[in-house]
Amino acid sequence: MYKQIGILTGGGDAPGLNAAIRAVVRTAVGEFGMKCIGIEDSFEGILGETHTVKLTTKSVSGILPRGGTILGTRNKGSFVRMVDGRPSIKEMPISEALANLDILGIEALIAIGGEGTLAIAEQFHRRGFPVIGVPKTIDNDLAATELTFGFMTAIDIATEALDRLHTTAASHDRVMVLEVMGRNTGWIALHAGLAGSADLILIPEIPFSYESIVQKVQAREESGSRFTNIVVAEGAKEVGGTEMYRDQSELRLGGIGDHIRHRVEEMTGKESRCVVLGHLQRGGSPNAFDRMLGTNFGACAVRALASGETGNMVALQAGTIVTVPLSEACANIKTVPTDGQLVRTARDIGISFAAPKQSILGEDAAFEARTSGS
Repeated sequence: MYKQIGILTGGGDAPGLNAAIRAVVRTAVGEFGMKCIGIEDSFEGILGETHTVKLTTKSVSGILPRGGTILGTRNKGSFVRMVDGRPSIKEMPISEALANLDILGIEALIAIGGEGTLAIAEQFHRRGFPVIGVPKTIDNDLAATELTFGFMTAIDIATEALDRLHTTAASHDRVMVLEVMGRNTGWIALHAGLAGSADLILIPEIPFSYESIVQKVQAREESGSRFTNIVVAEGAKEVGGTEMYRDQSELRLGGIGDHIRHRVEEMTGKESRCVVLGHLQRGGSPNAFDRMLGTNFGACAVRALASGETGNMVALQAGTIVTVPLSEACANIKTVPTDGQLVRTARDIGISFAAPKQSILGEDAAFEARTSGS
């Protein structure tokens, strides 16, 4: 049994991180008699002059509903370097980190984060250091788990935004574009678009054409609906095009929403506006589901560590928390199935994905042709 374990959070912040931290500490201390050390600023906290904080049941009291992470986090740092404009984790200061962990008396590690954080955690495992991963990503794109905490809260925020935009769009006969998070996948855009009554949903998995967007806007005009609501994932792209970046050097996505607004206004003559939710989706208090999931993940991570299941990540599968190898957890991302149930449902109720060279009715007909007999 481990006497003292370390906890860190990495990558972008997400609602539910503090719930997971709290559950780790309460389970480790209360059930297994372990001591807990919080590592500040992700893996950076165990390099050079270390930055840690003692965590007790008292120190984590009251943090369940708080957004962000009490330990701080980093998207990049000494463990992730940019090579030719892309992140690389090939050369990491693992030896220095392991030496500092030994000095700190930390015998095992619980790493809470997304694909990048878990990939770093796996390197510790390969060097023989006990580690358990806890999945965290706003985009809900880790293939090994059905859901990650923070995702449901992000959907709530995006849906509320669509509700609010709906009223102003209808009042002014405008086209309103809402840009949401989703680098490689469109889960937030798809769920929020369905829940928030969007007319078009643009996601990375289904490249769009401006002609199809305009077709939808014009079809609504002809039917008497003189406004249109569009929700677009930040990683969505035109057919034959690439993602848009606010900062190419750091590969920071952004700008697709405003570009769509400009093109639609230019092609239709309709007044259009764009709203970028950005970090509003990350911030603030987690909803009830994300508090529950973060708590469940945190407690189960400690139990997995105590039972010797190192080198694994806790995951939600069929309503049950299981463990999967970290190597499997980082192997693939979970994309939206273009012929899946949610996409089918969206099309059934008249939502367009602006697939190219098809009329609004043709888009649905083509979908039905592809999926008939499935």
